[in-house]
Amino acid sequence: MNLIEQLKEHEGFRSKPYLCTAGKLTIGYGRNLDDVGISKDEAEELLMNDIRAATQELVRAYPFVDELDSVRFNCLVNMCFNLGISRLSKFKKMWAAIEAKQYRRASEEMLDSKWAKQVGVRAEELAYQMLTGEYYGS
Repeated sequence: MNLIEQLKEHEGFRSKPYLCTAGKLTIGYGRNLDDVGISKDEAEELLMNDIRAATQELVRAYPFVDELDSVRFNCLVNMCFNLGISRLSKFKKMWAAIEAKQYRRASEEMLDSKWAKQVGVRAEELAYQMLTGEYYGS
């Protein structure tokens, strides 16, 4: 046995946050989120993992998105990251418009949603991306 194996055994692994015996929000192998948090590098690694997962979910659910230009594709990855694929799948009219390459209509459908009201500027920027195929502010 070595230190790493011993700590793993003593701490145990939890993939979701929990309160440790001291009442601190904890995750993984005993990472105290209240006092230690995570580093920017760790946050970047989590972000990359989450982007990869959102991209895989998106392509699996809507294979035709592979035909989109990178800006529109990334718009949908952003939405999937934010909403999850199950909620993103509820944008039926948007999906029909995208499949028909009617990007103005897709953009309008994005903005005509509860999501757009909740996220504000994010929705406006992503709708612009969908409409133009360009990043907002480029």
